[in-house]
Amino acid sequence: MSELKGKTTVESKTTMTELIMPNDTNPLGNLMGGNLMRWMDIAGGICAAKHCAQHVVTASVDHISFTAPIRLGDAITIEATVTRAFNTSVEVYIEVFARDITGDNPRQSNHAFFTFVALDYDTRKPMKVPPVIALSTEEKKLYAGAVRRRELRLILSGRMKPEDASEIRDYFDRIPKSK
Repeated sequence: MSELKGKTTVESKTTMTELIMPNDTNPLGNLMGGNLMRWMDIAGGICAAKHCAQHVVTASVDHISFTAPIRLGDAITIEATVTRAFNTSVEVYIEVFARDITGDNPRQSNHAFFTFVALDYDTRKPMKVPPVIALSTEEKKLYAGAVRRRELRLILSGRMKPEDASEIRDYFDRIPKSK
């Protein structure tokens, strides 16, 4: 099988906009977190699928912080960008920006890293994914950090032992051992 051709992050960047309606909110008039996570998953999945040129499934979601409330009537913009590709998975950075419908009070309200695995449609087996070509300083920074974030995800999910991590092992070596 030939080596897959790399793709820049711009080739798959995905932007999605939603207007927060009454059925999206809780009794306090704030966007329900589950609705936002669903939209983030959709935008991230589209971005990952564009990069991989395959169907993808969500493998993991890193910590999502709700730093600023999103209110009824606000418009949100979700931006998803592939940061790095591994063997059969891609990491996607997702940012959420909110503003009043008039464009006032702009703010970043959320961000997270999602991991998607590319699957062959017929066999449902993982497929190799194209590498990411990071061009800008920010893209290179996110690209470089992806290995550490991946190792941490694998350790936290129990799929890797801390001593097997090459990039973040030193952090775990500094933690006092329990007696």
